[in-house]
Amino acid sequence: MTKPLLQLALDHTDLPAALRTAKALKNHVDIIEAGTILCLCEGLHAVEMLRELCPDKILVADLKVADAGETLALEAFKAGADWMTVICAAPLATVIKAHDVAKTHQGEIQIELFGNWTMQDARDWHAAGIRQAIYHRGRDAQASGQTWGQQDLDRMKQLSDIGLRLSVTGGITPADLPLFRDIDVQAFIAGRALSDATQPAQVAQAFHQQIGAIWGATA
Repeated sequence: MTKPLLQLALDHTDLPAALRTAKALKNHVDIIEAGTILCLCEGLHAVEMLRELCPDKILVADLKVADAGETLALEAFKAGADWMTVICAAPLATVIKAHDVAKTHQGEIQIELFGNWTMQDARDWHAAGIRQAIYHRGRDAQASGQTWGQQDLDRMKQLSDIGLRLSVTGGITPADLPLFRDIDVQAFIAGRALSDATQPAQVAQAFHQQIGAIWGATA
């Protein structure tokens, strides 16, 4: 297993606030994400501005694409994204179209695992060339009291065995990380845990310290 990265999710409703957060934290995280809310409110201009601000970071356009995979991937990668998300409910044809565009831009497609999906779906995505997935506990599920459980960990292990590198998101805090010590995690995605913190750089450091303590020997 490789050492997980730390990803900042920017789900602000306005671009100036997102850019302020990115500027404050860009030297403390490995990946910058233009979140779905930000992209819906501000468009792919948000991706362009984040690429300008963070030229050396991996940049994600979290569009959760469900259709028009080729067109939306072209626009996302043209705006400066390295990775783009496709929702797991998208037809396989959409995944393939987006993946084909990603390859021409030396980028990658991430499948957002949200709602209903199966391990056969995961095998089909992998067979199509996909190598990344995001295991997502949504904000509404968090608000209703849903917590991480053994079923989640078991499914993550199955996905890893298929060959998908996993990013984990959903109210993640440094205290949660030991839960995932046996999972091959590519990145932990933190949004409000970082952007709403009084001292966000210190919280990012706490993430890195936990990651190093758990996975440091595998880096």
